[in-house]
Amino acid sequence: MRRLLLWIVRVFVGIAALAAACVGLVYYLAARSLPDYGAEVSVQANEVSAAVEIVRDTYAIPHIFGEQDEDVFFGLGYTHAQDRLWQMTMFRRTAQGRLSERFGESTVVIDGLLRRLDFYGAARDSVSAQSPEVQDALVAYSNGVNARLREINSRALGRGAPEFFLFSPDVAPWTPADSIAVMKLMGLQLSTHLTEEVTRARVALAVSPERVADIMPDSPGAVAVLDQFGRLFEGGPMPTDHAGLLDHPLSPLPKRGFGGASNAWAAAPHRSTSGGALLANDPHLELTAPSIWYLAHLGFPGGGAIGGTIPGIPTVFAGRNRDFAWGVTSAYVDEQDLFLEELNPDNPNEYRTPDGFEPFAAREEVILVQGGEARTITVQRTANGPVMPGAVYDLASVTPPGFAMSLGWTVFSRTDTTMTGAMSIMRSRSVDEAIEAGQNIVGPAQMLTMADEGRVAMQVIGHIPKRDINHETQGRLPSRGWVEANRWDGVFPYEDNPRFDDPDQDVVGNTNNQIIDAPFPRHVSFTWGDSQRVQRWQRLMEAREVHSRDSFIEAQLDTISVSARTLLPLVAKDLWFTSEPGAPGTPQRRRSEALELLANWNGEMNEHLPEPLIYSAWMRHLQNALIVDELGGPLASEFPHLEPLFIERVFRNIDGAAEWCDIVQSVATETCTEIASRSLDAALVWLDETYGGEVTNLRWGNAHQATHDHAVLGDLPVIGWLVNIRQSTSGGDQTLQRGQTSGEPEDPFLNTHSSGYRGVYDLGDPNGSVFINSTGQSGHPLSRHYDDQSALWRRGEYVPMSLDPDFARAGAVGVTKLVPLP
Repeated sequence: MRRLLLWIVRVFVGIAALAAACVGLVYYLAARSLPDYGAEVSVQANEVSAAVEIVRDTYAIPHIFGEQDEDVFFGLGYTHAQDRLWQMTMFRRTAQGRLSERFGESTVVIDGLLRRLDFYGAARDSVSAQSPEVQDALVAYSNGVNARLREINSRALGRGAPEFFLFSPDVAPWTPADSIAVMKLMGLQLSTHLTEEVTRARVALAVSPERVADIMPDSPGAVAVLDQFGRLFEGGPMPTDHAGLLDHPLSPLPKRGFGGASNAWAAAPHRSTSGGALLANDPHLELTAPSIWYLAHLGFPGGGAIGGTIPGIPTVFAGRNRDFAWGVTSAYVDEQDLFLEELNPDNPNEYRTPDGFEPFAAREEVILVQGGEARTITVQRTANGPVMPGAVYDLASVTPPGFAMSLGWTVFSRTDTTMTGAMSIMRSRSVDEAIEAGQNIVGPAQMLTMADEGRVAMQVIGHIPKRDINHETQGRLPSRGWVEANRWDGVFPYEDNPRFDDPDQDVVGNTNNQIIDAPFPRHVSFTWGDSQRVQRWQRLMEAREVHSRDSFIEAQLDTISVSARTLLPLVAKDLWFTSEPGAPGTPQRRRSEALELLANWNGEMNEHLPEPLIYSAWMRHLQNALIVDELGGPLASEFPHLEPLFIERVFRNIDGAAEWCDIVQSVATETCTEIASRSLDAALVWLDETYGGEVTNLRWGNAHQATHDHAVLGDLPVIGWLVNIRQSTSGGDQTLQRGQTSGEPEDPFLNTHSSGYRGVYDLGDPNGSVFINSTGQSGHPLSRHYDDQSALWRRGEYVPMSLDPDFARAGAVGVTKLVPLP
């Protein structure tokens, strides 16, 4: 027995030692790719004119200094590859449609979509369209990335990132086309009108035109159009399943409601305590680990720029230089149109045009699949744009038999000068220079908010398609592609883009709200990203005669929900204080306590309060109860977030919208008060089943956790715990501190789409500007800089940003020197 126990102990110790050795080996290999921020690295003599200095501050933010501008771009490429190589290669593979070479069958449908969009082909063609200076910058940036790749290979630096030990370590050299392709990929993640067109079409097939205007509020005049669209479906729509495309963690397609969003505002010098203009900006994108954003200071010899960059792209997208500050928000320009292409019944390889049937422009693409057979797909294109697969946003469900659907989009340009425009804006020294630079932006269209030493302004940058006044659907629904009036006639002149540049303006801002009220086709868009945040922003701006950096930060972090303040008095007006509390522990008591909490609530979506969770659960159940019987479950699921204007229309009975309250499938005629009451009870049951405990002990932050998840490793056991960053957060869908909720059946209130970057710039105080990244600079989970900014971001804190080289060097924790070989 003793011998047996001895052997058991020996085996146990041996297994433990082996496990420890394995863990140690894994750690050693993974740690090899941690960058040395204090190294001196030799680079090829023809790549830089002189030594490049990269000063890292406390949060590993690089301050890059060189003798020439190209040297600085080289340094940025090197630092991006030091900290975010895996992320950069994933961006590139996605844009190229080559994910399946690493991830197998699960990403074939994503690759098929990207091959059809042909971002990479357009990017290659667009390199020569850039200005000579930008072409030089793109080459220098690529050389910097490739210098890091050579260093990794020559010194065996852990393949450059831990992920490369799990997937193929082959990384092709970076090229200028890669950067332009990544920029186009960002445009896809910001897109909104494609999904809106499809959803509107599906709703139009389910309910009357009047009710479409309730759930998707729009300008009047589309009744005949909706009838005409419905008549195309004599054989009925063809349902499909987009789950494999939209729900995959690597899909670049945003779900409905998750396109780009942002806040930006600026105050002129006479409204600022420092005597210099102020500007605040917080772009909203999907939360990831690491963040999409990367903070950097580019110390050009003629004057630097500092702010938020995106790995793979050599420019500061939002930030400031010595004389000028700028921010970007999604302008919601309708730059996408779907076209119904009628197939020739005698030859499906032809489609109808204004001049008769013509053949598709077609090519074959081979998708290589890890562990599987290669796929050959036929990519078709019409004069309107590429033919889209039916799985994209359930396009098949709104494509009649005998038709295909193509997509027109400004981002498909083969002479896209957006990179030149972005770099020119970064180098601008005044509002006038930035406005002039904006004419090179093609897409995606953005609202550029600007401030210089004298004034503030806003300008829509990006191409706006020119549609015919007789366009059948005005771009709100798929239109017949062979009808000449439905086709684009180029784009409007840049001078016609909305501009807010009155010298007497003292405060300007945009929260993705409607910016212009012009008739079609000068309307810019029928769909806007916000109607609620802007009201709170106006209130905060008007509350002070002068503003400071701190008051702009306060506004950026504001968590008051105008929607809650507006909707609760409407929905609960006949429910408050109308019944006895009931015995402790009973559903009646919970209902009474919930209503009392909401009656005394000011609409603050604070993570420590129960009211935001009760309100959100109630509105979620209420909206679903209103729409599910008319739209059906699958279509109702396309509205996972609260639609405040819809609820308001219903409970104010605008144009008969209270009709939504009557359940079609029941004999009785339900009132809106009855539906509100039932929804509250259902919400309280759900809260009890999900969180338990007393109503007063609920906490919004427990449900509204920010999900900075690793797209590839985040779902793996143990590893997911190491790479994902989860935090309790305040805010919500309609607050200035926006934390867009997931809307998924499980965990519907997770914060999945938010301000990964925040910046506040004070041009009156050279060192008074601040910024923050939602995670950290590094993409390496073993680095302390992987998440060292995340706690600050959660608490609403910032780190200082300075253009002063001495200030950067004084606080340096490491200095890398890139020295050219003799």
